Amino acid sequence: MIPAELQGRLTVTVPVAGQMLGIGRDAAYAAAERGELPSLRIGRRIVVPVPKLLDLLGLAQHSETAEPEGPAAA
Repeated sequence: MIPAELQGRLTVTVPVAGQMLGIGRDAAYAAAERGELPSLRIGRRIVVPVPKLLDLLGLAQHSETAEPEGPAAA
């Protein structure tokens, strides 16, 4: 089950990601700086991609409509 804060979101702020991980704001920014929390810098903003956060939380989304991996049929 995906937490309500993440429903329909592609990215979240670092403090929201920290809250999901049970760590404080400063610890979340420090983890992002160290690369322990996957993040993207867009201008001056730092955001956390929801799919990577879900992977980190062990809640990876599994798309039922995803195509199977492997060589493409010719």
